[in-house]
This record gives sequence, C-alpha cells and structure tokens, in this order.
Amino acid sequence: MCGILGYLATTPDLSELRPQLDAALASLNHRGPDDNGTWAEGGLGLGFVRLAILDLSPAGHQPMQSPDGRFVIVFNGEIYNFRELRQQLEAAGERFAGHSDTEILLRLYQREGLERCLARLRGMFAFAIWDRQEKTLALARDRLGVKPLVYAATPRGFAFASEIGALFELLPELPRRPDYVALDQFLSYQYVPSPRTGFDAIRKLPPAHAMQVRHGRVEKLFRYWDISHQAPSPLSFADACAALRELVLESTRLRMVADVPLGAFLSGGVDSSIIVAAMARLSKQPIKTYAIGFADERFNELPHARQIARHLGTEHHEALCHPEAVDLLPRLIRHLGEPFADNSILPTYHVSRFARQDVTVALTGDGGDELFGGYRRHHHIWRVETLEKWGLLPLWRKLRQATVALENRFGSSPTRRVFPHTHADQMLAMDSVARFRHLVAHYTQQDKAHLLTPHFRQLAGESSLANLRDPWERAAGADTLNRWLYVDSQTYLPDDILAKVDIASMAVSLECRSPFLDHKVVEFAMSLPGRYKLTPRGRHKHILKEAFKDWVPPGFFDRNKMGFSAPLPTWLRGDLAPIMREAIANNATLSEWFDTRQLDRLLDEHLAGPHSHSKRLWPFYALAIWVQEFKVTA
Repeated sequence: MCGILGYLATTPDLSELRPQLDAALASLNHRGPDDNGTWAEGGLGLGFVRLAILDLSPAGHQPMQSPDGRFVIVFNGEIYNFRELRQQLEAAGERFAGHSDTEILLRLYQREGLERCLARLRGMFAFAIWDRQEKTLALARDRLGVKPLVYAATPRGFAFASEIGALFELLPELPRRPDYVALDQFLSYQYVPSPRTGFDAIRKLPPAHAMQVRHGRVEKLFRYWDISHQAPSPLSFADACAALRELVLESTRLRMVADVPLGAFLSGGVDSSIIVAAMARLSKQPIKTYAIGFADERFNELPHARQIARHLGTEHHEALCHPEAVDLLPRLIRHLGEPFADNSILPTYHVSRFARQDVTVALTGDGGDELFGGYRRHHHIWRVETLEKWGLLPLWRKLRQATVALENRFGSSPTRRVFPHTHADQMLAMDSVARFRHLVAHYTQQDKAHLLTPHFRQLAGESSLANLRDPWERAAGADTLNRWLYVDSQTYLPDDILAKVDIASMAVSLECRSPFLDHKVVEFAMSLPGRYKLTPRGRHKHILKEAFKDWVPPGFFDRNKMGFSAPLPTWLRGDLAPIMREAIANNATLSEWFDTRQLDRLLDEHLAGPHSHSKRLWPFYALAIWVQEFKVTA
C-alpha cells in the first residue's frame, strides 16, 4: 500500500517541476513511511512512497523499471492473485528479482498491454506506467474504486496523485475555484460523486476506468470492466448459500497474505463478524480484532463485538472514541482534499489508529451492505417500485393521504401534518431516479431551495441526476433491488465508504482490505435474485445471514442494524458547539453561497435542545473547514 503521483508535461522538458515533485511526495509520507523514490526524465516525473506489505526488501522499491528499461511503474495497492500470475509468467520464461506484486504487474503489462493486463488482475490498485519508447503514460484504477486516483489536465500538462493535496503541492498554480455542481451534489449526498471533486480543475479517475496520456494530454479514457445484468444465477437459495461461503473464504484467504502483522476490524455487525469468522477458519492462530465504541449507548456496539470475539476466540482489543476525535477533522479534510460529511470517518480513523499499534494490515466488512441490501432505503425503494409495477401506486398515495388526515383528526399530537410530510410519502410522486435521490439526500431539493443564495444557484445550475441516472440505466436488465444495489456500488460505495476508509486508515499508515470487494464476489452477489437478499417482510441481507448463521452465536444476526457513526447530537451540543458556530458564522465564502440566517436558525434550535439538527449542520462544518484549509476561492 502506497502513495503515488506524477506529471507529464506538454513540452519535452519541465525541469522546474522537479523540486515540486519532492514537496508533493513529502505530503504523501503518511501513506508510505517505509520507503520513497522518484523518477524524472524530460517532461516526465514520477513519485512513490511505500508502506511495505509484501517483499520488504529493496527488490520492492519503486518507481520500478522493467528489465529491458522500457517501462517504469508506480503502483498503489495489492494484486491478490500475484502468486498465480507469477507461476504463469515463470512458465512462459519470465524470471524475477524479488517477490513483490509490483514486479508481477509490470511484467504482465509488458507482455500483454493495458487492457489484457487489467482483465487478469484480482485486487485493489491505482497505478501509472510510463512507456519510454512510445512516450505514453497509462493509468488505471481498480474495479470497485478501493484505491484513489485524482488528476488535473492543465495547459502545462497532466498531473496525477493519490490525494488532491499532493496535486496542489505539485502544481501550486492550479486554480482553487470550486466546482459548484459538485458542491450542490455534496449537500445532497454528503460526498462528491465521481468523476467530480470539490475543485473545478481536478477530477477523479472513476472506478474500473483506465486512461492513456500522450504529450501531456488525455488521449483515451475508458471503462474496462462492468457488472453484467443479463445472466442471473440459476442456483437455488441453498446452493447459492454454499457457493457464497466458498467465495468469501477464498477471497478472505487471498487477503490474509502479508509479510507484516495482520488483524481485523470487528464492529459486531453482520459484515465484519462474517469476515472475522472466515479468518478464524483459515488461521491456526487467534485473529487480532479491534473495536471501538462510545459512552453513548445508543451508538455503542462494543457488547456485540465482544460477544462475537468470545465466540470466535479472537485476541480482542477495545477502546472508546471521545468527542475530542472531532479535532481530527481538519487533518482528515486535508487528506480528503474536498468536502466530506460522513461523520463515521471519525470512528474509522480512531479504530485504524488503535489497530495500527499492533498490525499493518486490517481486514474489514466493507461492501456487504451495498451488495446484499443492508440499508433501510433498499426496502423503501423496493416496496414503492413494486407498487408501481402492479399499478397500485396511485391507490397507495391516496391511502397514505387519508391516513394522515385521520391522524390529524383523531391523533393526540398538537401539530397538524400536511401530506406529503415524510420522505417516504414525498417520493411517491417522483420518478425512479429522483425518488432514490430523495431517499438518500441529507438536503432535499426543497431544503436547498430555501438555503442556497441566488449567486450559488446561478453558478451550480439545475441539480443534476446524472450520477444516479447513468448507473441506473446501465442496470436496466436487473430486477428492482439489484438495480439500486448496482447504483449504490457505483456511487455511495466508492465515493463515500471506500474514500472514507482509505483516507482514515492511510492517515495512520494502515492498509485495509475487504473480502466482499473481490470482483468475483461482487459479480456473484449481483447475479443473485433480489429476493435472496431482501425478503418481503424487510429482512435485509437475508442470504448473508442464512449462509453464515452457523459461524456465529445463535440469533446473533437477528438484532436491528445500528450503523457505524458518531454520537453527533451530543457532541455538537458540547465542547464542539462554539467551535462549529465560529467556523460556520465567520466564513465569508459560505455567506456568499448560503442564507446565513437559515444556518443561524439551525444552530440556535440545535443548541436550545428541542430539535437535533446535527446531520444538517455537520456538512456545513466540514465545508467551512475545507474552504479554510484549501483557501478555496469563490
């Protein structure tokens, strides 16, 4: 696991960038404290920092050059099938200097080219390979978007990095003008969807995409992999459970290969418990597990983590996450490089730092919710679209309207509700994609209409649904639930969940691996009927719970989902309250974008106690920190 960066100038020589290459590399040191290196020639510069996981010897040093001297690679990630690929390459006559997966990847690329090479990789990765003969730079990102890669195309040339902050170190003149469409989307989703970033001049390479750059210009950008929706699995439920167990065991086994200490996050939820149970089956030694909790019992899963740890016989470690963890937000925003308001990044950082005291690699349960229907929204959207499929949606809307009227007339609440009042009722009159956005939005379109200034609305334009509509249309052959799970796998999973885990873990030089994100597991999961994952009664992740129920204590999977988030309502009424108010109220840029009277009202109501607006206030706190840390110009 590493950090990478580089540039390719439009002119053959750009020697004045070489000192900036070193400065940019220093900004990524947290991603790779064990080693670093650079390569520069003509208009090209490459940089690399290393967190040594496989082949700790100098043979794993990067940038790495092919034996014939033609190709040079910088690579971040892990190729989990590198041993199998090595055997095949050795049978074809290749010989290797060390046993790193970087050397395997470079030799495979040399033999087969970019597209055929990518098709054979099983892992998480972001890499760049310079062809010294053709003067081209090839870049690629893994299928699910586990590892990040951002880039900027400027008049002087092309630059890329693992983090946005490194791009500004590499190209100090890079404009800091925000992408207003991205900021509008951030308010909706609490993250910025790919390929946008918070900056107009910087883009993310989307998951499962590769590109070729020549003479400092992007020559080709393409998707190299996608999930098929045309061949649903014919397996019975029982056979699918058996196949899923074998796939998870195999992907877990591949991710337990390391030359450094290894452990696992154990929240006590379904997904992490399954992964730790698989690890326990594969290991002769007790697995090191790490869990954090909160003093607020409404958010504390430590008792559940403790129960599964005892059952599996792990070497279990626990710690509490306290409010001072929010002091970390400016540091995390600097690593993220854009506004990000998923508050679970705080406990994720805390558990990563806690685990890093003992291990260098930690396995996680990430991906289980998005592949197997773990969120309440999956049941809401499935129910509404099933009603729509059978032509019953107008009748249901009238029944809901009548129900609200009866509650107003005979209920005990002094407040009269106006239909449609709830999220679930409001979405009944929307089309599919707008309906889904309404379900996941932290600020709805109606909310934003009252909050955004005319200046911001003019710059952002009409709120775009393209980031949801594009994957929704690509999944046209899937059943209703799988269609929306695919949308989650292309949006929320890479741009929120995986971005959060990468930044929080790499900030403390910890590598995280998730067996559920093996592309063979993903392809199998997406081939299963939606009814295997979500029952009509609303049992989420049904096949996961049934396939692995014998690996955990009886009834362990039957409790309600808690989620992995911080107790913000309490924290934002405590010591953090004045810090948050000052950050928001004194930010001149935010006052140009938003109606500050509305923000003041939310702050006052939240601090007064009757109403909790923590989820509404946190995005603005994160946004204010981003504007300050990156000197964003409006």
